Amino acid sequence: MRREDVLCLFPEAVRDRWREVAKRAESLQEIRLRAGMPLSVWMENRESFVDERGRIVDRPEKAARPGPADLEELVKHLCRYSVYAFADEIRQGFLTVQGGHRVGLAGQVVLDEEGRIKNIKYIRYLNIRIAHQIRGAADPVLPFLFEDGHVLNTLLISPPGGGKTTMLRDMIRQVSEGSAYGAGVNVSVVDERSEIAGSYLGVPQNDVGIRTDVLDGCSKIEGMMMLIRSMAPQVLAVDELGSIEDVQALQMAGGCGCRLLATVHGGSLEEIHNKNYMRYVMEMGLFQRYVILDRRTGVCRITGVYDGEGKSCLS
Repeated sequence: MRREDVLCLFPEAVRDRWREVAKRAESLQEIRLRAGMPLSVWMENRESFVDERGRIVDRPEKAARPGPADLEELVKHLCRYSVYAFADEIRQGFLTVQGGHRVGLAGQVVLDEEGRIKNIKYIRYLNIRIAHQIRGAADPVLPFLFEDGHVLNTLLISPPGGGKTTMLRDMIRQVSEGSAYGAGVNVSVVDERSEIAGSYLGVPQNDVGIRTDVLDGCSKIEGMMMLIRSMAPQVLAVDELGSIEDVQALQMAGGCGCRLLATVHGGSLEEIHNKNYMRYVMEMGLFQRYVILDRRTGVCRITGVYDGEGKSCLS
């Protein structure tokens, strides 16, 4: 992550305010802008604020307070001044921009006749999540994820922010390109919310490997079977299982001969077993490896690797 990548997120007229923050691009995690509220940033798992002159300060009362017009101009800039071209993403509450960075949006929702979200207007809240690809993130667990050179069906488990998407991304890259544990194979990714590959105008901004195909912005349920029919993957990857329909689609994909990589929110095997849709998955033995992650110390760490019967694989 370079300082120029941070500066390019903002219109040229206001880039001077962001030069001090951009100098710390490697540690920058989030930039939060709320209309009329203090401008805040997260760096090294700590909240700070940015004043009118671009200095990083500790107290919110010293911070700059962007107005509605500032946020509207920023959204236009992020959409390359063609907001209509990004209408589908805006309706889902996010934008993926060049570099794979993800911008969360909130404001006034406009509903259609059937009560579905048609658009978001008066966008007054932005959360710019800075993408940091960590090559080698999956190195510690890679030895447990293969058997006779083949990928084992693996589920990554962590609380929000625990590092499961970062881990999944690097697993996809290494499975696609090949490693000491197995030859590279064709991988298909259903990137429902553009968080894995970080595609911008259809091109992945994150390195997901030379044999990886990405279906961006499609629901997991539709996307999995679409990719199996069209791309003939040997491994299928999805992020954040959240319903019985998701896991049933995953089960169908596994029945077609695909190896599976997936993630789910949770803190332990016991916790996910208490979710009805995950209890179904565990009892049917769909996954052969469970990897538990957390970030309680501020650094993503692996706290457990288990086989399909719940026995620890760690010595």
